[in-house]
Amino acid sequence: MHPLLTRNRLGLYLLAWVPLTATSIYVLVTRGTLSWLQATVLAMAVFLFYALLCLSAWYPCRATPLGKVSFIRLLLTHLIAAGFMSFVWTQAGAALAYAVLSPEKFAAIKHQFEPQVNAIFTVGVLLYLLSVAFHYVLIAMEDSRRAEAQAIEARVLARDAELKALKAQVNPHFLFNSLNSISALTSIDPARARHMCVLLGDFLRLTLGLGEKNLVRFSDELELLQKYLAIEQVRFGDRLKMHEEIQEDSKVCLLPPLLLQPLVENAVKHGIAALPEGGDVRLAVQRQNGRLSILVENSWDPEAPPRRSGGMGLKNVQQRLEARYGKDASLRVNTEGELFQVSLDLPAESEEKT
Repeated sequence: MHPLLTRNRLGLYLLAWVPLTATSIYVLVTRGTLSWLQATVLAMAVFLFYALLCLSAWYPCRATPLGKVSFIRLLLTHLIAAGFMSFVWTQAGAALAYAVLSPEKFAAIKHQFEPQVNAIFTVGVLLYLLSVAFHYVLIAMEDSRRAEAQAIEARVLARDAELKALKAQVNPHFLFNSLNSISALTSIDPARARHMCVLLGDFLRLTLGLGEKNLVRFSDELELLQKYLAIEQVRFGDRLKMHEEIQEDSKVCLLPPLLLQPLVENAVKHGIAALPEGGDVRLAVQRQNGRLSILVENSWDPEAPPRRSGGMGLKNVQQRLEARYGKDASLRVNTEGELFQVSLDLPAESEEKT
């Protein structure tokens, strides 16, 4: 469909013909002995007709795109179209003059402007070719806008694909570590292993439900963390102590699902599990000034060997923050002393704003 007919641009296009119409009205009054009303009606009818006729230049322009057809084909196509359209315009102009004016006035106008027929025909050709140039500019703008929209869509799809890939990395990681824990318990305490299987089933159901969403309430993410820690509590017993300092207002905030799980899992796997006496895991969350601050802190042994996983859990969380918030979120790690701290700072989104 013609872009000028679909994007409310027709008025601006017709406005560009006003100066030429006004000039023609003046010439018809001063040289053609017409009244202002007659000249205005005739000129407006003639140029409105040709303005609409010149819109047809869109189709040969689309059929002969610049740079994709030979110059000879381009030239012949538009010259033939210009000559035909100008001929139609001059004949239609004469017919309109005959319909609008009295026989005497029509005869006088015909006699006055008959010597200028070739000049008028040439003006029609030039106007059509000017319309051709305008339509090529319009096509370039449309192509540029379309390419920009496709680029934006591609970036959005790429970001969505990245988020899905990152989520896909998280879920198997949960299952692998939990099954390892159950396997270790089967030979030591089968009853605890069975209890852990039940907890794992509940945990996986909640994990799958949250993983399907783009954003979840922090209260839902907290419930998932509590279920995970209940599973690990079976394994570690009194060696694992969990402390929560959760501001009530923060529970309604939204964040990407399964975002905190790798942090808590790392706290247990690389912190508590490496300490014979066990230790503490602390989760502190606060909402203030439109920001959500999250701290995951755990006891650890600074002299323990480096993590074999290479910090993939932290990298995953960092990548997901960047994909969702860009530079508006941050992740910081503090390893000084006997506490390993990971702090997140991100916008405090809520369901009312999304």
